[in-house]
Amino acid sequence: MAGTYGKQKSARDMILSLGLIVLAALVVYVFIPHDDREPDVRRVDYRVELLTARRAASYPVAAPVGLPDTWKATSVRFRGDKSDAWHLGFHDPDGEYVAVEQSTERQAVFVDQATQGAEETRTTEKIGGRTWTRWTGGRYDALVLKGEDGETTMVTGTASFARLTEMARALKQG
Repeated sequence: MAGTYGKQKSARDMILSLGLIVLAALVVYVFIPHDDREPDVRRVDYRVELLTARRAASYPVAAPVGLPDTWKATSVRFRGDKSDAWHLGFHDPDGEYVAVEQSTERQAVFVDQATQGAEETRTTEKIGGRTWTRWTGGRYDALVLKGEDGETTMVTGTASFARLTEMARALKQG
């Protein structure tokens, strides 16, 4: 008889413990905020870096002019010590990534690194009086333009070619 009482007590204790754990989990779920929305992407001001790059680069540095506020600049950098590499990243109105990349590095190497494996296609687009070539198949697709000063200008990202073209149209060199 003594053995049965001990088993009943330990089963009752386990049920009480389980009840307390469920109650604690419920309190945590109800009172701790849990937001499933995408986090807001922080907008960066790239004007100072753009002026610096335009003074230091061996080619005319490109940046967009006249894009709507729905395009959010999210990253910027200029590396004069690394083939005058200019990068300006954006979050487009559809939530996709678009970047303007420029460099004097050899085009094939530069595009491969920036797109993470895209390959040149035979498809071209006339944008702003210049012929851009499509590259596809990497992590990012790209529109690529060979510049007159030995630089390569690229608009790349996860966005559609329509959005990449929109960015390429907005680019002004200075």
